Amino acid sequence: MAGKALIFSAPSGSGKTTIVKHLLQNNPDLGFSISASTRDRRGRTEQDGKDYHFLSPEEFKQKIDKNEFIEWEEVYAGNFYGTLKSEIERIWQEGRNVIFDVDVKGGINLKKYFGDKALAVFVKVPSIEVLKVRLTERGTESEESLSRRLFKAKFEMTFQDKFDVVLVNEDLNKSLQEAQRLYNEFKVTP
Repeated sequence: MAGKALIFSAPSGSGKTTIVKHLLQNNPDLGFSISASTRDRRGRTEQDGKDYHFLSPEEFKQKIDKNEFIEWEEVYAGNFYGTLKSEIERIWQEGRNVIFDVDVKGGINLKKYFGDKALAVFVKVPSIEVLKVRLTERGTESEESLSRRLFKAKFEMTFQDKFDVVLVNEDLNKSLQEAQRLYNEFKVTP
């Protein structure tokens, strides 16, 4: 049974994960697509099979060779991310629509793959300065990684026109309401 796909993409720190978590909490008809990654877990809170499918680089490459990904890429040097076909099949077999929390390139690739069965939403912050503050407040970035993420964010923002909708996350409550409205409209369209 095939359902629909709701894709949220954004530069790191734009708030897409917060929006996706809100939609998941308020829409039992949505199932979260757990991405595969070779990166290390952040802190003690991330769990394998819940936040990501944490794979070794060798395991990831074996899955590439077996054509088990809808899309994949090397996001940062040595850190691979991808969307497993088995994740989508699992969610659709449960009779739910799938929601993605992916980087910008992954979002574009997923939109190409799913076509009209997908709504691709680009979440952005009002400015790079706001993004820098958000990333700094996370407390997870070194100066070098912060610089890398900001450089990448500037580049990723040039792709916002490849998405169906651009959601500016300036006021979180308004952004959550807008994301819900977008999903409500999308799920009833043929």
